[in-house]
Amino acid sequence: MVNSMKRFNTTGLCVPEKHYMVDITERLVQIKAMVDAGYYFTINRGRQYGKTTTLSALRKYLIPEYEVISLDFQGIGAAGFETEERFVQSFSRLIRKEKRRGIYIPDNVYDQFEEYINRKEHMARLDELFETISDWCYESKKGLVLIIDEVDSATNNQVFLDFLAQLRENYLSRDDRGDPAFQSVILAGVTDIRNLKRKIRPDEAHKVNSPWNIAVEFNIDMSLSEDGIRGMLEDYESDHHTGMDTAAVAKEIREYTSGYPFLVSRICQLIDTDIAGKEERFPTLSSAWTSEGISESVRMILLDRNLLFDSLMGKVQNNAELEKVLYQILFTGDPIAYTPYDFAISDACMYGFIVNIDGKMRIANRIFETLLYNYFLSEEELKKSSIALSGTDYRSDFIQNGHLRMDKLLERYITVFDDIYGDQNEPFDEAEGRRRFLLFLRPVINGTGNYYVEAQTRSSRRMDLVVDYLGERHVVELKIWRGAAYHEEGEKQLTDYLLSLHLTEGYLLTYSFNKEKKQGLSEKTVNGMKLVEAIV
Repeated sequence: MVNSMKRFNTTGLCVPEKHYMVDITERLVQIKAMVDAGYYFTINRGRQYGKTTTLSALRKYLIPEYEVISLDFQGIGAAGFETEERFVQSFSRLIRKEKRRGIYIPDNVYDQFEEYINRKEHMARLDELFETISDWCYESKKGLVLIIDEVDSATNNQVFLDFLAQLRENYLSRDDRGDPAFQSVILAGVTDIRNLKRKIRPDEAHKVNSPWNIAVEFNIDMSLSEDGIRGMLEDYESDHHTGMDTAAVAKEIREYTSGYPFLVSRICQLIDTDIAGKEERFPTLSSAWTSEGISESVRMILLDRNLLFDSLMGKVQNNAELEKVLYQILFTGDPIAYTPYDFAISDACMYGFIVNIDGKMRIANRIFETLLYNYFLSEEELKKSSIALSGTDYRSDFIQNGHLRMDKLLERYITVFDDIYGDQNEPFDEAEGRRRFLLFLRPVINGTGNYYVEAQTRSSRRMDLVVDYLGERHVVELKIWRGAAYHEEGEKQLTDYLLSLHLTEGYLLTYSFNKEKKQGLSEKTVNGMKLVEAIV
């Protein structure tokens, strides 16, 4: 019998009894090992990356061995960070809530917190608060672990820096003199604590000096693995009996999302509640839990104004240097080396836009990549780009009986490209060729289809663009002509990729700067597959 209460969740805390979730036990074991070692650390991840869900599960996991103080700094308003005295009062109120939730606090210690809350004159300062905390640590039979979620609420103020400095002092005294202090402190949020000095005092002297330099690096992978996603889907399958291939579905969801928790859950949520049974192509759950259903959910996500995308794109629109870095990664073709001291790169990592792979910056996942492509291309479309307008003008020629005719689209692209750029002889690279083609393609498929750059070739000169239109996939390899040998290698790469997708037809878009080139559309068979090539 289906559990009517259990569902996929994309808002707030995920609860195993109510929601389909990936098992994160292995992650909890790794974090507990850091707590056991007495480490202080920060969990920095992008918005909706499962931090709060992880902390909730961690609290329950640690309780048998530790006294866990789990606070949320969203519970302290802006006024609570204006002065030390107000912060101590607000912090003490959070502790009182913990007492009500069942955490053990010795009576004499709890009385001190109550006294700080009720003082009208000579209100308590941070040094008094930490004396009380030391008393608590001394009297507690279990080690105290302090977890603070949403530390972003405390950024841009000096009082929080002073609070961190006190934590640091107690940590050093613990290890140097054996003074009582927290067993472990875990701070969670989007903002890297090491950036707070930069945000509060942007002058050079304070850019790298941080009161949180005692913290160890948190390198535990919080993305959802393919096996983990499969386990969640098997849980769902045991309730709904859709007959889905859980391994194949998990693999494809992971390829789109790179395990970003919100995106994984949102794809599943949309398939379950908004796609199955809602349109002709997906009359049942069985028909929706397929590659076509996943693609449709991704299309819907990219058209959605969700809180994650609003937050991410707000960061781009308000940070010119961040915008420049992301544009460079997508469109210039120049690799960007990772450096923690470039603030734009640091911000892009912190917000979850990019990841560091072997020292090079890459967009974090397919969905973010398409989101950013759409953003930058839309800016050009709003400027009435000639090539984008041409795609719109000829859209009806390429969509026939609900099918995208990629051959017709490429044929028209050759003519449009020649009309607009024919008198421009300056060579360009694959990234610029991609930008121009996407400007033409996007208005044709917008609202009905979607596209992505195949990850396996994203960092090479050749690039496979996968276009999905109402469940039909079209693979287009874009490249610059660099001789016959290079061309043949590209054809083999394309046929190999088509084979992996169980397709028998693919497309090549070749930009040639050779004056003797034969411009136009041609067909050939390679390894038993039909290849349609457009040379411009």
